Amino acid sequence: MATPLRSNRDFRLLWMSGLFAVLGSQMSALALPLLILKETGSAVQAGTVGTVSICAVLITMLPGGVMADRVERRRLMRLCDVGSLLAVTALTIAVWNGHAPMALVLLVAVAGAVLNSVYAPAAFGLLRAVVPPDQMGTATARLQARTATVRLVGPLVGGALFGVHEALPFTAQFLGLFLSTVCVALVRTRSAAHRKAGSVFSRDELTAGLGFLWQLPYLRTVLLVFGLGMNFAFGALTFTALAVFSEGGRSGLGGGFVITCVSAGALVGALLAPRLSPDRHIRALLVITCWSCVLAAGVLAWLSSPLVAGLLCAVCMGLSTVASIGFLSTLLVVTPEDRVGRVQSAASFLSSIVQPFGPLAGGALLTALGPRNAFGVVGAVLAVSAAVMTLAPSVRSGAVPPPASPAAPDDGPDEGAHTVPADLVPDATGRREAPARPVPDAAGPGAL
Repeated sequence: MATPLRSNRDFRLLWMSGLFAVLGSQMSALALPLLILKETGSAVQAGTVGTVSICAVLITMLPGGVMADRVERRRLMRLCDVGSLLAVTALTIAVWNGHAPMALVLLVAVAGAVLNSVYAPAAFGLLRAVVPPDQMGTATARLQARTATVRLVGPLVGGALFGVHEALPFTAQFLGLFLSTVCVALVRTRSAAHRKAGSVFSRDELTAGLGFLWQLPYLRTVLLVFGLGMNFAFGALTFTALAVFSEGGRSGLGGGFVITCVSAGALVGALLAPRLSPDRHIRALLVITCWSCVLAAGVLAWLSSPLVAGLLCAVCMGLSTVASIGFLSTLLVVTPEDRVGRVQSAASFLSSIVQPFGPLAGGALLTALGPRNAFGVVGAVLAVSAAVMTLAPSVRSGAVPPPASPAAPDDGPDEGAHTVPADLVPDATGRREAPARPVPDAAGPGAL
C-alpha cells in the first residue's frame, strides 16, 4: 500500500520548497518596480523590469527544457537555487546600502527568469518520481492550492514590508530561497532521463517538445485553441473589466475586486479539483470552461457591475484551473520519460507567448470601441475558440500516444532514478486507470 501524501517525506519537502520560493518571488514581484519607481521616479524604467523578465523567460524556456532532460533533476534544481540565492543576495545588500543600480536590478531580474526556465521543467520531472501514480491527482491539487494561496497573500505581504523598509521584501525573499534550497537538498529521490539529450541549443533539441506536441492532434488542438486563443482572449477580458470598473483609473476598488476574485477562483478550482477527477472528464471541462467565458463576456457587455464581473471571472478561473489540471495530467502521461522537460517547456512556451498581448488588445479595443463593444468583440473571439473545442474531432478522440520509437543506447539512469510504467497511458477517450500525474501550475483559461 502506498504511503499517504502527508507521510511522503520527499513530497512534503518539495511542497514546502515551492511555498518558500513562490512566496518570496511574489513579494519581490511587487517590491521591485516600486523600488525602481522610488529611486528613479520613472514609470518607464519600472515597467522595463517586467518586460525584460518576460522576454528572458520566453527566450530561455525551450533551452531550459533541454537542460532538464540531460541533467539529473534534483541536482539541477539545487544549482538553480544556489544561483537565485546569489543574485538575490547581491540585490538585498545593495538595497540595504541605500542604492540599487538599474543595471543590477535588470541583471537580477534576468537571472531569476533564466534560472526559473530551467528549474520549472526539472521540478516537473522530479515530482513525477516522488509521488506514486495513484496519488498524483491529489498531489497536483495541493500544489495548485499552495500557489494560488501564495499569489493572494504574497503581494500584500510584500507591499506591507516595503512600506516599513524597501529592503525587507528582498530580505524575506532571500530567507525564502534559502529555506527552499535546504528543502530541495534534503529530498532523497533522484530523477534522470534514460537518454541524454543533445546540445542545449541544437535545433533538434529545441524543437523536440514542440514536435511531440504537434504529433498528437489532441494536444495540438487544445494547446493552440485553449492555450493560445483562450489565454489571449481571457487576458483581454480581465484587463477590460479592470479598466472599466476602475473608472478609467479614478478608483481602484472595482478593478481590484475583479482581480482578487480571479485569484480566489484559481484557489477554489485547485481545492475542488480532487473531487471532480479532471483527468476523467477533461473534454467536458474544457468545453464548459470555454462557453463560460463566452457567457461572462456577453453578460459584461450589457451589465456594468463590478460584483457580477468579479463573480463571473472567478467562476471562469476556477473552471479553467480544474480543466488545466486534467489536460496537463494527460500531457504528462503520454510524454516519454526522456522528453518530459522539453515537452513541458514547449507547452508552457505556447501558452505563455500570447499573455503579454491580451491586456494590450483589451486596452486597444476599449479605447477604440468603448466598453460594450470591447466586451462583444472579446466574446466573439472566445465563442470561436469554444466552438472549435466543442466540435473538433481531435478533441473528441482524446490523446492517443504516438508509436514508441526504438530506444537509443544510453549510459543508463542515475542510481535511484524512477521510471514511468509503460502501461500508464490513456485510451482513445483520454481515460486511464491510474489517476493524474503532477502538472505545472495553471494560471488561467488556457494557461497550460
